[in-house]
Amino acid sequence: MDDVQQAFNQAEQKINFIADKFTFNTIKYIGIGIGIFFIFLLLRKIFTNYILKGLLKITARTRTNLDRKIIAAFQEPMRALFVVLGAYFAILFFGRAFGYNLHTVTGIINLFKSIIIILFAWACYNLTTEHSVLYEELSEIFNIKLDKIIFPFISKILQIMIIALAICIIFAIWDYNISGFVAGLGVGGAALAFAAKDALSNIFGGFVIILDKPFSIGDYIKTANVEGIVEDITIRSTRIRTLDKALVTEPNSTLSNSAIINWTKRDMRRINFTLGVTYDTSKDKLKVCVESIKQMLIDDPEINDETILVYFDGFNQSSLDIFIYCFANTAEWDKYMQVKQNVNFKIMDILSREGVSAAFPSTSVYFETPLINSKLEK
Repeated sequence: MDDVQQAFNQAEQKINFIADKFTFNTIKYIGIGIGIFFIFLLLRKIFTNYILKGLLKITARTRTNLDRKIIAAFQEPMRALFVVLGAYFAILFFGRAFGYNLHTVTGIINLFKSIIIILFAWACYNLTTEHSVLYEELSEIFNIKLDKIIFPFISKILQIMIIALAICIIFAIWDYNISGFVAGLGVGGAALAFAAKDALSNIFGGFVIILDKPFSIGDYIKTANVEGIVEDITIRSTRIRTLDKALVTEPNSTLSNSAIINWTKRDMRRINFTLGVTYDTSKDKLKVCVESIKQMLIDDPEINDETILVYFDGFNQSSLDIFIYCFANTAEWDKYMQVKQNVNFKIMDILSREGVSAAFPSTSVYFETPLINSKLEK
């Protein structure tokens, strides 16, 4: 019976405590806190639907993409900031509802500051993405010639710096001694470097590629392992898109130590083939064909006229061979194929005009005694 009475008394005390706390001011401040939170949600919606869209329309009329990139980078962090501000002020009013002055509480203030640092670091991180136009715009504004291959490395380095700086600032806000943290990174760095020597070799290989610049993003290259267009280069590897649209990831250490053929760096492409005509072609017609093909190549503006070789090369098993060697004035694969196609069509016109037929592999069999005569004799 005494236990029941004691439990009843404790419950009554708790109810009285809660009743004392829930006064008119308590309900008022709770309502204000909830109202402030929803007001910030409304401001977030207004910012997204009106202010942000208006800024994007204004920046769409400018010549540079830099302003649009900055707005896009800060878009999501700004939307999150409205929620954080609303929650912060709502918590302060919830504290006043129960008689607590939370704006002097160090933990809440430090938490709010840390979240603001994280949001700002998030926006800066978005600005440093490797697909950003920020680097190209800045290089044009300051008249600095930077190869596109450097942009991903700059992006990764800046991202690491932003994250490290944000962590250090947050540690400082919470009064943590970051010197021990930094020293710990230095001590553990040696063990980590030994364990990740392959990764470090790829990183150094990436720096070698940047310094030597054997290729850039968008170049068509060929190595011992892969051939295709360079799509991206990171700290660890390089991504190459092959002609069959497969994406190959090649470690930087392998690329830096291998021979690389950069087809994009050349300003011309070679056209080299042998044209075979039939053996019934006369000497005069063969001479005319050789001279006409050579003159056609000289007159073609898409063909480099410094090196044009057209000669009767020799006697093949089933053809008279004409050797054709020249260079197209383009490095683009599609343009090169168009030039080569036009040359082939013009050669066909020359052969047709002279009444000369192209040869194909064939075998002629001769009989000393015709078969038809042998049958008639029997």
